[in-house]
Amino acid sequence: MATAGLTGEVPAARAWSVAALLLAVADALAARLGAVTVRGELSGFTRAASGHCYFALKDSEGQTALLRCAMFRRAATLLDFRPADGQQVEIRGRITVYESRGELQCVVEAMSRLGEGTLYELFLRLRARLQAAGLFDTSRKRPLPAWPRALGVVTSLGAAALHDVLSAVARRAPQLRVVIYPCSVQGADAPAQIVRAIERAGERAEVDTLIVCRGGGSLEDLWAFNDEAVVRAVAASRLPVVCGVGHETDVTLAELAADLRAPTPTAAAELATPNRADALARLQALAQALRRAASRRLDQQAQRLDRLALQIGRPARLLDQQSARLASLQSRQRAALAQALERRRRRLDDLARRLLVAQQMQRLRHAERLDRAALRLAAADPHQVLARGYAWLADGAGRPVTRSAGLAPGTELTAQWTDGRAAVQVLSVTPGLAEPPAAAKPPRSARRRPKP
Repeated sequence: MATAGLTGEVPAARAWSVAALLLAVADALAARLGAVTVRGELSGFTRAASGHCYFALKDSEGQTALLRCAMFRRAATLLDFRPADGQQVEIRGRITVYESRGELQCVVEAMSRLGEGTLYELFLRLRARLQAAGLFDTSRKRPLPAWPRALGVVTSLGAAALHDVLSAVARRAPQLRVVIYPCSVQGADAPAQIVRAIERAGERAEVDTLIVCRGGGSLEDLWAFNDEAVVRAVAASRLPVVCGVGHETDVTLAELAADLRAPTPTAAAELATPNRADALARLQALAQALRRAASRRLDQQAQRLDRLALQIGRPARLLDQQSARLASLQSRQRAALAQALERRRRRLDDLARRLLVAQQMQRLRHAERLDRAALRLAAADPHQVLARGYAWLADGAGRPVTRSAGLAPGTELTAQWTDGRAAVQVLSVTPGLAEPPAAAKPPRSARRRPKP
C-alpha cells in the first residue's frame, strides 16, 4: 500500500454500513446526552396491544419541532394518569436512533402530567364561547326524518369513513339513494371545503338528512371539525345533520352543534337510516291488519245490505213518499228564498239612508276642521307678526338672531319689517331682559289674542 509520504496521496475514507453508522450515532447521542428530561405536548398517542405506547412530543412554545417517542409496557404500567392528545407532559428517557426507519426517538422511562396543551386549551375556550352563543342548546336540535328519500354524506372520497357509511347504508337500507358531497377533512383547506359542502347540500335540497363524518385520528387530525366556521355551518344547516367524527372517545365541536351526535361514522349511518328488515316486518304486519279490517268491513256492509233490503219493502210506495217529501221541500225552499230576498232588500234600503246621513255629517265635520285649520294657519303667519310692529333680525349669513349673547358693538345685522328691510349696526349690548319704552308698548286691547 502506498503511503502519503512517498506518493502524496490521501488514504481512502472509511465506508460505513447503514446499520453501523446508525449504531455509532446512537452511541454518540447516548454518550453526549445520557438521560434527558423534556417538556412538550402529546400528539398522536396510541397504545398497542402489546402494552407499548407510541406518540410524538410537540414543542409547547409554538415551534415546529417534533420528537418521536416510545414507551415500553414496563414503564407504561407505572403511569398514574391516562395520556391523551393535547396534554402537556414531562418525560425522562434516553435519546436513541430507531434503526428500522433511521429516525431519532426518545425511549421514555417516566412521564408526568403538567397540564393541557395549547391546542386543547384552544378547544376548551372555543367550546365555552360557542356554548355561550347557544350553538349547543338542545332546544335548537331537530329530529331526523324517519323515512328519508335520500341521504347526503360530507366527507373525503378517499376516507375509510365513506366506505363504512356506504356499507352500513347498503346493509340497512339498500333502497336509499346516497349523494356524496366531497371535501377535504384534514389540513388547512379542510374547514372551508367542509363549510362549502354543507352549504351546497342545503342549496341543492336533494337529500333529507346530512351525515358529516371522518375516521379517527389525533386532535390535530380532527381539528378541522373544531373550526368555528365549520361549527357554525353545521348549526345553520338547512338539513338535519348527523355528525360522526373519529372514535367513541373523540369529541369535536361540530358533533356538539349537530342535531345528533354519533360515536362513529358507521353509527351515524345507522342512526340516519331506517332498518329495511324492520320496515318490511312492519309493512307485513300492516298488510295483515288491513286485510282483517277489510274483511270485517265487508261483513258489516253485507249485513247492512240485508237489513236495508228487508226495510225497503215495496219500492213504489217508498218512491211516492220520497216524491211527496221532495215537493214539500221545494215549496218550503221557494218561500224561504222569497222571505230572505225581502229581508235583504229592506236592509239595503236602510243602509243606503244611513250612508247618505253619514256622508253629510262627515262633510260638515271636514268643513269645520278646515275652517279651524285656516284660522290657526293665519295666526301662525310670520307676516302677521311683523305687521304687529315686530322685526326680524338676521346676521350676515342670514341666520336669525334670537339672543343678545354673541353680539358685540359694531356687529352688522339686517332688520326685516312687514314693508321692507334695513341694515343696522349694534352700538351696545346690554345683558338681561330690558323693558320696552312706554311709547313702544302696544295697548292692552292689541295684546289680546283674537278670537277664532
